[in-house]
Amino acid sequence: MSRPDYIPSLDGLRGLAALLVVQAHIGLIFPSTAQHLMTMGSEAVGLFFALSGFLMAHLYGSRPVTRENVLDFLVSRFARIYPVYLAAVLLVAMLSGMQDLNFVQPINGGTDFVRHVFLLGSSGVFWSIPPEIQFYLLFPVLWLCLARPHRHSAVIAGFAIVVVVDGLLELPGPGILLLSKLPYFLFGALAGALHSHLERWTPSALTGIFTLVLLAVFFTYRHVLPNFSPEFWGLQSAAAAAVIVALVARQPPIAARILAAAPVRFLGTISFSLYLFHVPIMFLVHRAFETLLPEPALIAAALFVAVGGAWFLHETIEVPSRRLLVTLWQHHRSRLVSRQIPAEGIEQAILDLQETEKRLLGGTPSATTGDLREAADSAVIQDDGNEKLRA
Repeated sequence: MSRPDYIPSLDGLRGLAALLVVQAHIGLIFPSTAQHLMTMGSEAVGLFFALSGFLMAHLYGSRPVTRENVLDFLVSRFARIYPVYLAAVLLVAMLSGMQDLNFVQPINGGTDFVRHVFLLGSSGVFWSIPPEIQFYLLFPVLWLCLARPHRHSAVIAGFAIVVVVDGLLELPGPGILLLSKLPYFLFGALAGALHSHLERWTPSALTGIFTLVLLAVFFTYRHVLPNFSPEFWGLQSAAAAAVIVALVARQPPIAARILAAAPVRFLGTISFSLYLFHVPIMFLVHRAFETLLPEPALIAAALFVAVGGAWFLHETIEVPSRRLLVTLWQHHRSRLVSRQIPAEGIEQAILDLQETEKRLLGGTPSATTGDLREAADSAVIQDDGNEKLRA
């Protein structure tokens, strides 16, 4: 929690979005309640995409684009997403194969199962994972543009053209291909890149109130004004999502007090497990207790068990698997580095670091932030998987 790049309000924003996805699926499991619910699942997922773009640019955009850093990034993202995702796919496939259970969002057959294992499936909430992974694979190109915008202006222009074409053809919408979601990631990444340039701006309480109002409008405008804009996916919602993430990241007063509150941040911590597992958990609770509890009590129980189960899975599958994979990669990486760098090179690196330390202790002006950044970038990126900033 003390990491300098950790933004508590963004953790809370992710928790709020995850909770709204859960709320959107209550009607799926309790059909008689569906007509009384105002669902905002699409808005929450769109916000997730923009948040993911923001965080990738915020966490990695200022780092040198080297082969080692890119590999660290890809391994970190794979370890963050795939193990717990695979566990959710296996659970849903098992429930789907049980006769007479009639699971609500099944994986049908072996071919569909293989598609999901290889991140090409679209059952239930799994549809949003392929574009996320595809964005991670594209991000090193965007990373280059963030690091050297003048040198890669043609690539930046290409991204801009894709966004314009997306808007003109109305491509943003449901689907597992990145192209249909690219504006959300790109607008979010642009907001993340600009975040560091706004360090001198201290938002006021009025900004915090405006942020909360904008957030409420973002989630409810389709229901309050259905004739104004019945569709959600589009360039306007992508831009709005990026603006919301950018404002929340500045942690404005009032908004930060709400979004950075411990219960909301807790939901943000377990948000990915909650997102992946809430439907099967709530479904099983419904099937187990539907004859014993009235529906309001059953819904409350299902929500409680879903949150508790997500916390358990976060602690027993998501975090340990992430740490294991990252630790194995770091061990393998350090062995490769030790083989490639001769002993005299290591000694020279130690002397350089000692010299930098002397300049720091002596208060010499030449020991700048750039020196520190270069020293840090030369080391192995330590990612224990506890990046509270996602998607």
